[in-house]
Amino acid sequence: MQYLENILGAIGNTPLVKLNKVTEEVPALVLAKVEFMNPGNSIKDRMALKMLEDAEARGDISPGGTIIECTSGNTGMGLAIAAAVKGYSCIFTTTDKQSKEKMDILRAVGAEVIVCPTDVAADDPRSYYSMAEKISKETPNSFWCNQYDNLSNTQAHYETTGPEIWKQTDGKITHLVVGVGTGGSISGTGRYLKEMNPDIQILGVDTYGSALKKYHETGEFDENEIYPYITEGIGEDIIPKNIDFSVIDHFEKVGDKEGAVMARRLAKEEGLFLGYSCGSAVEGVVKMKDRFKEGDVVVVICHDHGSRYVGKLYNDDWMKKVGFME
Repeated sequence: MQYLENILGAIGNTPLVKLNKVTEEVPALVLAKVEFMNPGNSIKDRMALKMLEDAEARGDISPGGTIIECTSGNTGMGLAIAAAVKGYSCIFTTTDKQSKEKMDILRAVGAEVIVCPTDVAADDPRSYYSMAEKISKETPNSFWCNQYDNLSNTQAHYETTGPEIWKQTDGKITHLVVGVGTGGSISGTGRYLKEMNPDIQILGVDTYGSALKKYHETGEFDENEIYPYITEGIGEDIIPKNIDFSVIDHFEKVGDKEGAVMARRLAKEEGLFLGYSCGSAVEGVVKMKDRFKEGDVVVVICHDHGSRYVGKLYNDDWMKKVGFME
């Protein structure tokens, strides 16, 4: 008989899928690393389990404890799945710009969800960062994962995502494209791949309203770069410790509308029902087409599933409301 002891055994070993129609103008072979095949429907399952297991090994949380995290949804889902298997409870803070589907899904898997305002500074006591830290201090036997600064995030991708991509491409990968938020995916995967072949280019996708691209290019944290944006899952108004800028060769900015439109194209033209940041990442590949040549192998990480965004970018009324559709 073939079976897993629990759902956590299904994390990882996600497929690479060739993109055809949406990347016709790109001279290289473009392969999507389809991370919604993880049980929680996102790449965050990998680092959620790693952060929790490392915390258990250190004794930072004991049986019956509470997992606390500030999340845009996907990390919370990964943690909630692990909590269900391991017997923990969860309290998550999120922002009011996240889709209702994400909040409903988190509650469905047993988490308490506290919604905080988006348009406040990270150090504002109302922010979802500050609120998570406050709750962790007030809750006995709790562990605040803090995916932004917890380096288990990066390590998870160094140990799993990087080796998978290297093996799946038979070492022929030339470029890795990743939408950047906490930075764990691009830093861990990129570090592993550069150790295997230093010539591999690691390309980050940022969004307008985020400080990451300018910080990478100048070393300056420019608050004038920061303003509210609609895209979920990428971009930051802080500089997370998980982002290893030395691993990243280039950042490309992709706008809110561009990412949404590409996500819808991926669904209709490739049969890939993907999340918002996946549209941004693939649009980034198209915008960077001049960086690629015939024979190159470009792997783009597609973080999550379109079911998280049915009420937003896959809803015509919402798309018209925000001016992304006529």
